[in-house]
Amino acid sequence: MLHARLGIAPIAWWNDDLAELSDDVSLEECLRQAAEAGLTGMETGRRFPMNMDELGPILARHGISVCGGWFSGLLLDGDIEVEKDRIAEQHAFFKAANAPCIVYGETARSVQGNRTTPLAQKPKLTESEMEIYGRKVSDFADWCTAEGMPLSYHHHMAAAVETEAELDLFMKHSSVPLLFDAGHMAFAGGDNLRVIENHHSRISHVHTKDVRMPVINALDRNCESFLDAVIKGAFTVPGDGSLDFEEIVTALATKGYEGWFVIEAEQDPIANPPLEMALKGRAELKRVMDAAGYEVTE
Repeated sequence: MLHARLGIAPIAWWNDDLAELSDDVSLEECLRQAAEAGLTGMETGRRFPMNMDELGPILARHGISVCGGWFSGLLLDGDIEVEKDRIAEQHAFFKAANAPCIVYGETARSVQGNRTTPLAQKPKLTESEMEIYGRKVSDFADWCTAEGMPLSYHHHMAAAVETEAELDLFMKHSSVPLLFDAGHMAFAGGDNLRVIENHHSRISHVHTKDVRMPVINALDRNCESFLDAVIKGAFTVPGDGSLDFEEIVTALATKGYEGWFVIEAEQDPIANPPLEMALKGRAELKRVMDAAGYEVTE
């Protein structure tokens, strides 16, 4: 029997890049809704105190644990020693929170947070540049692990490692654990099942982001940005979009993945009420995980 846990990201309630895509709810209410939906983990976000003395009792009241959180890395152009200083507070906090990992997202040169820059202008690396970058991230990840908190690398739309081919190249030239995000890979035009087949041994964390392919297919990537796509509703929760999560979760189960499955779907919380979306996503995940042979830890 494979074991897994179900969590969610607070981006369903408040968007860190687009403040207008946020609901006016407190951290307590966000956690209460997540717990009501049957989820036991929450990734961190902008309304989380980075101190377990303060956060721990709040989490305990709702039966929620920290199941990850984003770090905006700058290693593509930056220095490892500088990044060690930048991540130090979060690293210590995640150790205190007994989190499974820190999610590393490369933001150097990325256009993911710039609404005026179209998707087509994302950074592109040559293989030699990717080799240097992969070695840098690997060295940083090794240090983080040795210090007691591993990284999980997030391939991401509008960043240097976006497409399936870019991910393949990055994996070739690195030894970093991988955060597999079904929604980002589908948006990038990749084959989720092939990514699982090729890189399953490195997958340490999973984001179960669904996509609305009609929205994505209608985008003009020469004019529209990643944030434009988010506003238009490119992402949603499992069971509400275009992806076959039974197929995806079964593929992960076949390869023996155990760990967190985190619902992460940034969209307008007014048009898509977070509790309703969390209930829908959790129900679909539980259905497909039961079919795949997972035992979900409540």
